Amino acid sequence: MTEQRRASVERTTAETTIALELTVDGTGHTSIETGIGALDHFLTLFARHGRFDLTVRARGDLHVDAHHTVEDVAICLGQALRRALGDWRGLRRMGDAAVPMDEALAHIAIDLSGRGIFIHRDPFPAGAVGQLECDLVRHFLETVAREARITIHVVKLYGQNAHHQIEAVFKALARALDLATELDPRIAGQVPSTKEHLEIES
Repeated sequence: MTEQRRASVERTTAETTIALELTVDGTGHTSIETGIGALDHFLTLFARHGRFDLTVRARGDLHVDAHHTVEDVAICLGQALRRALGDWRGLRRMGDAAVPMDEALAHIAIDLSGRGIFIHRDPFPAGAVGQLECDLVRHFLETVAREARITIHVVKLYGQNAHHQIEAVFKALARALDLATELDPRIAGQVPSTKEHLEIES
């Protein structure tokens, strides 16, 4: 049986203390405490629908706002994903998913490219879901892409409710990433690039 792909990341600054563990080959088990209820909710959805095991313990300066905590959790998640995938050999590399959430529909395309690129064609509405500002969701995803060195394209096809739009995005991200991180037995041991190289080193 293939050894589980897993990584742990800890980050401590004057603003936050984060401990995060990610298992790519999981079952969707979660234990998440960030102090931001909406972020806990969306990360739980992400792990459950991607079949990732995810543990997050975060303490941040929420008396200021949620920005530093959201950003630093994203940094840790992106770094954990990059490390958990090892040398990235044998990966399917690309995946996409369209997911509805009631009246909202989101489409996510992923490329484990070694390049941290984030494209969001349609911004989320102004405002917040609980303590989580909608624009911080964009920043979260952008930071994950940069730290994981992957390409993420987000197309929010439509929707009215901000919670539903964000939930559709996190579920679609999970499904697309689950596909992209699968090991393809046809290319076992091979780097999934005609360059025979991906920029994944720290």
